[in-house]
Amino acid sequence: MALHFQSLAELEALCTHLYIGTDLTQRIEAEKALLELIDSPECLSKCQLLLEQGTTSYAQLLAATCLSKLVSRVSPLPVEQRIDIRNYILNYVASQPKLAPFVIQALIQVIAKITKSGWFEVQKDRFVFREIIADVKTFLQGAMEHCIIGVIILSELTQEMNLVDYSRPSAKHRKIATSFRDTSLKDILVLACSLLKEILAKPLNLQDQDQQNLVMQVLKLVLNCLNFDFIGSSADESADDLCTVQIPTTWRAIFLEPETLDLFFNLYHSLPPLLSQLALSCLVQFASTRRSLFSSPERAKYLGNLIKGVKRILENPQGLSDPGNYHEFCRFLARLKTNYQLGELVMVKEYPEVIRLIANFTITSLQHWEFAPNSVHYLLTLWQRMVASVPFVKSTEPHLLDTYAPEITKAFITSRLESVAVVVRDNLDDPLDDTTTVFQQLEQLCTVSRCEYEKTCTLLVQLFDQNAQNYQKLLHSASRVTVDMAIQEGRLAWLVYLVGTVVGGRLTYTSTDEHDAMDGELSCRVFQLISLMDTGLPQCSNEKIELAILWFLDQFRKTYVGDQLQRTSKPVSLPCPGKNTGVDCHVLLQGIFPTQGSNPGLLHCRLILYQVYARMSEVLGITDDNHVLETFMTKIVTNLKYWGRCEPVISRTLQFLNDLSVGYILLKKLVKIDAVKFMLKNHTSEHFPFLGISGSYSLSDFRCRTAFYTALTRLLMVDLGEDEDEFENFMLPLTVSFETVLQIFNNNFKQEDVKRMLIGLARDLRGIAFALNTKTSYTMLFDWMYPTYLPILQRAIEQWYGEPACTTPILKLMAELMQNRSQRLNFDVSSPNGILLFREASKMICTYAISETEPVVLSTLGMSHPGPHELHHQLRSSCTPVCPHIHLRGTHCS
Repeated sequence: MALHFQSLAELEALCTHLYIGTDLTQRIEAEKALLELIDSPECLSKCQLLLEQGTTSYAQLLAATCLSKLVSRVSPLPVEQRIDIRNYILNYVASQPKLAPFVIQALIQVIAKITKSGWFEVQKDRFVFREIIADVKTFLQGAMEHCIIGVIILSELTQEMNLVDYSRPSAKHRKIATSFRDTSLKDILVLACSLLKEILAKPLNLQDQDQQNLVMQVLKLVLNCLNFDFIGSSADESADDLCTVQIPTTWRAIFLEPETLDLFFNLYHSLPPLLSQLALSCLVQFASTRRSLFSSPERAKYLGNLIKGVKRILENPQGLSDPGNYHEFCRFLARLKTNYQLGELVMVKEYPEVIRLIANFTITSLQHWEFAPNSVHYLLTLWQRMVASVPFVKSTEPHLLDTYAPEITKAFITSRLESVAVVVRDNLDDPLDDTTTVFQQLEQLCTVSRCEYEKTCTLLVQLFDQNAQNYQKLLHSASRVTVDMAIQEGRLAWLVYLVGTVVGGRLTYTSTDEHDAMDGELSCRVFQLISLMDTGLPQCSNEKIELAILWFLDQFRKTYVGDQLQRTSKPVSLPCPGKNTGVDCHVLLQGIFPTQGSNPGLLHCRLILYQVYARMSEVLGITDDNHVLETFMTKIVTNLKYWGRCEPVISRTLQFLNDLSVGYILLKKLVKIDAVKFMLKNHTSEHFPFLGISGSYSLSDFRCRTAFYTALTRLLMVDLGEDEDEFENFMLPLTVSFETVLQIFNNNFKQEDVKRMLIGLARDLRGIAFALNTKTSYTMLFDWMYPTYLPILQRAIEQWYGEPACTTPILKLMAELMQNRSQRLNFDVSSPNGILLFREASKMICTYAISETEPVVLSTLGMSHPGPHELHHQLRSSCTPVCPHIHLRGTHCS
């Protein structure tokens, strides 16, 4: 579209195609024309034409877009020209306040960009672009429409000053932002607060849209001021609960005035929900003000005003029925504990009443689990941090958490169990399906649940026994009702998750011997459920219960198995032998849990284990962590046998196996277990169906195999040493598979089966290679692969180079083989392995990149893509180097 014939009508047609057109070709042409227009010497005149004579809002928007791109160039326009543009836009919006909101917004953004880019530019000994603040005051003194425009200008300017343009030097941005903060930002905040006071002093007419719009824009302006990056930290917005607002010291007077907080609390109570949530957002930032801004007495007074506001909101909770208000209020509560210590909170006069109101609010929120579920995170964060702070409180004032924390835990437990029936009967989305949210909430609850743990444990025991009995009755019932069974299984899944959570909470809260005994009581019930569920396989199975069991096992492992206790326990003094006991405790514990030495920390570990396993020994015969490890491995083998078609269960099971196989102490114990010996000798699809290549398995499911062989190889390496025969026996299933592939390749038969088999083998070998971190073990793997089986992988790359599902696992395997982890590739001087490895890797790169085959057909797009052979010639002719997919790092060629 040539520019020389762009009349007003043609420009407006261009706008239509660009903003509301549905024809893709016309839109692309319109975008090209827009770029040409921006580069044209006639750009400014065309923009003026569109603004003054355009008949649609889209014409004005196009003019604003062009101006924005024009003033954002790296090489700026002359100062005089930018001043003229700024003044023209100010006069334009002042003369036409009824423009479409998006047009006003776009034009004001141009003013903000001009102001920021010219912030330090001087003309006639004055900073000409800083006069925008004075110009805006003229708007504020005008009619309602002009006042709104003035506030929007200040809001956009504040946002623009805070916006980091990564295409420009960051030092220049910080210099401008700092200057704006020091010279103008405080005045803007004071101006905004004074406007809000004026609005609140008059009777509010909530039916007046202009007045509502003005209040909204002023609140947004205040929020932009408080969200300003005062110190250039560029904080991660995802870390919302860790945010502290670094208010400048010069702003102390504003924050010390009680009227400032009262203003926003009054606005919350006076405004409709759409506006009141903005007032709450401002209060969230006020609650996040850095502690060092105040002296201790000032901080106590400021906190007291915040607590009074919280009390007022909770005593008049009508506004919290709006999801937006509810969410912001939950954030507000969480920020209070983030910024203030529990010892400071308990000193506030209203604390007893406020903590009671917050507890009731939290309980009500948990009971209405379907309402704003994303906001519960902030409430649980509040209680988690409150409970975690209890050991550090030095104040004599009661914190009352021992009264309310058990109620919070009880509300969470009962509400989740009650939700199951609603979810099943009404066919709603099950919260258990969102495992990320579930795990996050459970990790927060674990700390809260350990406060007054006796109450939590009693409740869980009662609920678990009741639901387990009901489940057993349904299992033995002749006519099973599907709905009732689904409800009972959902409740059991929640209970297992919750037991795992409270057991895992031992690591986050001070525990006693009685608490450890209670953990054993709860754990007994889950281990009994595991036996019940595994007995009914494969007929009776439930994925959600299995995932919950794996969560419990992992939490139990972290808390009570292996060397975890030695790291978390403190030495304690045990009863003196023979003194008032009649029993030598040390001898007794050493007899049950023998360890070397008499370190008090080790003896304390034994005492903890004695408390946990006392009840488990009576009911299940599990007397120590060795028996627990046997239970773990039996469960892992059972899952791998019967849950092969359920990727979530297999994946979580293998993750649990991997976690078990990391610690050396656990590895030494694991290799003695019969289930581990079985896995090391029988890792075939006959025993573990997920290792099969059946078409019923998705290729993405093959990814589990890498984790399986990584863990398995770690177990193998414990006693392997330099026993090549043992290694050959371990590799026998893979040897058989490679021989099968070689035979099929030679007969050119069932190519799809070959491909799936090779994908599985590549993932298996990558897991094995990852676990081999010594030169001796790595050499055994290389000798097994070369020269017999590496050529098969080369042939697979040549055969299926255009199928990423096949090439990616093989290339990742080769990349893993190239990793010189722990100097495992540092071969002996007389060994040619370094050269051979380099040659095979180079050959694979060349095979992949320069294959003598036909072009690849991209069937999904219906077009042809040049094959590697054609691509090779194109690259040679253009002298463009080919970038290999594998980096040959650390290979020592002998």
